[in-house]
Amino acid sequence: MSERVDQELSRRRGFLQWMAASTCGLIGSSTLADANSAETTQANEGYPKNPEEALKKLLDGNKRFAEGKSLAEHRDISRVREVASGQKPFAAFLGCADSRVPIEIVFDQGFGDLFVTRIAGYVSSSENIGSLEFGTQVLGAKVLFVLGHTDCGAVTATMKGGEVPGQISGLFQYIRPAVKTANGDLNKAISDNVRNQATILAEASTVISKLIQRKELIVVGGIYNLKTGLESVVDIPIN
Repeated sequence: MSERVDQELSRRRGFLQWMAASTCGLIGSSTLADANSAETTQANEGYPKNPEEALKKLLDGNKRFAEGKSLAEHRDISRVREVASGQKPFAAFLGCADSRVPIEIVFDQGFGDLFVTRIAGYVSSSENIGSLEFGTQVLGAKVLFVLGHTDCGAVTATMKGGEVPGQISGLFQYIRPAVKTANGDLNKAISDNVRNQATILAEASTVISKLIQRKELIVVGGIYNLKTGLESVVDIPIN
C-alpha cells in the first residue's frame, strides 16, 4: 500500500474509532426495530444466509443483466409497500456517481435489496465510511462492495492534474495514490483505486474490521464495464 494510503488510514482512525464506540447510541431503537421487521419479511425470499451466498446473488444478478435476462424483481409498487416498514439489504456498496452505473439495475436487484452510497471516484471519505458502517453493522449487509467502472472521469481527471472548477479537486487527494502506482495506465489506476478504497474501508473502520474478523462480512471490489455491462472482480486481500 502506498505511503499516501497509510497516511489516510492514520488520519481517519481516531474519528472512526470514536464513531464505532458511539454508533449504538446514535442510532435510535426505532431504526433497529425497522431493520428487524424487514428481516422476517425478506427471510422467505431468498435472503442470503452468509456473505458467500450474498456475493453469489450479486454476481448472478450481474450476469443476468449483461445477458439481457434480468428478472427485475422487487421493482414494483407492491415491493415498495412491503419494505416501507423497514429495510434489510443483503449488500452495501461504495460506487461511483456516474449516471451510467445504476447499481441496483446492473446487479438485477430492487427496492430494499442494496444499501448504496455513490460518490465520484468511489472514494472512502469519512461520511461514506459512516454510512457503510450503518449499512453493515445495523442493517446487516453481508457484502461490502467497492465498485469502480471503466473510463472513470474522476480517475482520468486526477491523472491529468489540470485545473477544475469548484470543489471537484477535493476528490483528487483520495485517488492520487492509485494514480502514482499506475504509471499512466488508466485501467490500472481504476483497479488500484478500487483496491485502495476497499482497504481503507476495512482497516480504518473498527466497525467494519470487526465484522470481517467475525466472518459476518466480506469486502470485495469490482470494475463495471460500460460497454459490456459485466463486472470483473478486483482482488482485495483483506478478508
